[in-house]
Amino acid sequence: MNEIKKVAIPQLGYGFIQDLPKGKDEYYLRNQQNRSGIKYRSLTALEIEILVRNGNSSDDWSKLLVSNAFNPELVKNCSFFGLVRIGNLETTCLCFSDLTVPVGLYNSTIISADFGNNVAIHNVNYLSHYIVGDEVIINNVNELVTTNHAKFGNGILKKGEPESVRIWLELCNENTGRKVLPFNGMSAADAYLWTRNRQDKVLQDKFIELTEKQFDNKRGYYGKIGDRSVIKNCRIIKDTWIGTDAYLKGANKIKNVTINSNELAKTQIGEGSELVNGIIGYGCRVFYGIKAVRFIMSDYSQLKYGARLINSFLGANATISCCEVLNSLIYPAHEQHHNNSFLCAALVMGQSNIAAGATLGSNHNSRGADGEVIMGRGFWPGLCVSIKHNSIFPSFTILNKGDYNYELNIPIPFSLISNDTIKDELVVMPGYWFLYNFYALARNAWKYQDRDNRKNIDQYFEYDYLAPDSVNELIKGREVIAIAVAKAQLLKEKKSTQISADQLIQLGCKLLSAKTKKEIDQLDVFVDGFENSKRKTRLIKCHDAFAIFEKMIFMYGMDQLMLKLSQNGLKDLPTKVKAIKTTGAAIEWSNIGGQLIPTKSVQTMLQQIKSDKLGSWNAVHQYYQKETATYLDKKNLHALYCLELIEGTSISGLSHKKLNEWVDRYQTIKEEITQKIKSSRAKDYTNPFRKMVYQNQAEMDAIVGDLKDNSFIAKQIADQKQLNKFIIEFKKALKTK
Repeated sequence: MNEIKKVAIPQLGYGFIQDLPKGKDEYYLRNQQNRSGIKYRSLTALEIEILVRNGNSSDDWSKLLVSNAFNPELVKNCSFFGLVRIGNLETTCLCFSDLTVPVGLYNSTIISADFGNNVAIHNVNYLSHYIVGDEVIINNVNELVTTNHAKFGNGILKKGEPESVRIWLELCNENTGRKVLPFNGMSAADAYLWTRNRQDKVLQDKFIELTEKQFDNKRGYYGKIGDRSVIKNCRIIKDTWIGTDAYLKGANKIKNVTINSNELAKTQIGEGSELVNGIIGYGCRVFYGIKAVRFIMSDYSQLKYGARLINSFLGANATISCCEVLNSLIYPAHEQHHNNSFLCAALVMGQSNIAAGATLGSNHNSRGADGEVIMGRGFWPGLCVSIKHNSIFPSFTILNKGDYNYELNIPIPFSLISNDTIKDELVVMPGYWFLYNFYALARNAWKYQDRDNRKNIDQYFEYDYLAPDSVNELIKGREVIAIAVAKAQLLKEKKSTQISADQLIQLGCKLLSAKTKKEIDQLDVFVDGFENSKRKTRLIKCHDAFAIFEKMIFMYGMDQLMLKLSQNGLKDLPTKVKAIKTTGAAIEWSNIGGQLIPTKSVQTMLQQIKSDKLGSWNAVHQYYQKETATYLDKKNLHALYCLELIEGTSISGLSHKKLNEWVDRYQTIKEEITQKIKSSRAKDYTNPFRKMVYQNQAEMDAIVGDLKDNSFIAKQIADQKQLNKFIIEFKKALKTK
């Protein structure tokens, strides 16, 4: 049966801290937390008389302290227990949206709480152990309580608590093997580093130590509600810390949560929300029946329309709607909409879009819990895709609609993956995005940058589709294609394929450069190790993909070369060219929570954590900021290195003639891309099956917009014109000695 305890009424509101330090009273932590600066005084006899006449009661009127500008007429039908302190109350109303309420405290039970100036507290059935800021509105709330062991969503323990009550986030894997401790301010980078290197016990212990150092284990901290926050029509809010300017309306339950909010990045929690054991970042939106348990939402992320987020980390500027996500670590700029989208036991490395009906996880017919899926930047599964754990996908992989019943390990980026059900083959089309949908690829890069609402850019999130991570994959992808084509040609000629990988790459590159598209496409090109099955994996469009990969690597390098040479004007270009050195370029890169960092720098950081040189999470975050400050220069050097690699020559040794040839080729590629962006979008206006639902062209233009009015395409064309003008100036400057 339920254990119901009885305590004397005079005890209500007292004894919040049982084990007090010597010389301290039970309000010492509360007094540290209350920074309002209000000077409180005792009530006068007249004020007590007015309060009693207005239907108020107190277990001890001497424990009700007020400011000099306190108005007892604005307190009605309230019951006070313990030490309660109230700031100024003026005869006025507070208005927010369509809600207007008079300042004061009405029809509420209040236990051991502090209030700032001009609050409006109406119909709060039970308010206990909170510090409330200035001009806060709390209207129609059933329970607003803080316990003496409140942790506000952080994965820590309070004095005397057993380890079993600690909150962990079980990320990336259902078997808890990659679990981390959540803390306010945790970034996707922190979570990623913690989930890796699990064999390194010293490092793992240091991560726990860094987290516990962020907080103390004292009992007795009060909940806080920041200035100008509005809470209305909510049921249960327990052990919750709320920043300034937050808006909570119609929430069912919020327990053990930090809600970050301020005047520049306001967080809103809406109707039907149930949030337990979590951290919510600045500027977030949570509304319409969502359920989140053991979670972190980074700044400017959104949960809406019945979404479920469980044991997961959601990166900045990400949105999950109508979906279920469990045991996942999601980097910034993630989109997951529509019903029946299911994501489980995954590392999603940002800029992803999960389509309706996608089922990414939950085997439930295997011998254990789900394994893991690692999805590189730009992962895009089609409608009703299902995949099997474990699988790995590189940057900008798109999966065609279908069931993928075997584990996948795809090493070539920008690929379209599909099933050929007639031949029972896995089909991989490298370079799909470049060949057929450049509009979406380029627009998404612009879109994610445009939607990055962070006010404090402490980490540089890479949104460009050409960056150190994806370009490295392009370089390796070309080698995979070359080896596969070489083997296909040798098999066609009935020759042995048992030669070295370097020889196969050399032969494949020669074939792909010398033979025509038709000749290459006639080969049966197969690869091994892409799928854990006995069926074949076929590569298609190898000639086109190999060529476009080379163009993209070249363009990546030339973008950065032109940027470097144009710094501080176009004077003395020949000298600038000769001065370029790529020695020391960072070759290997890691995607750390959406921030690209050289792998060597990541290893250095981990060693510094282990040696206590980075002795706090703040110090770790400063390391990210240091890498952010140098990223663009390191990216530039990497791009120049890749340019030399793909061209087989050093930049510093280029003749004027050769550099002019490079510039001409660069201009041609950029013009080709601009045309591809326009033509790939134009298909939606010329395809008869797209047009058939409209009565005529005028109606179509009215509904979807006229192609010529497309602002993104117009910007690409304008940028191309600007580049053409710049290249004319560049060539003129190059001739000047």
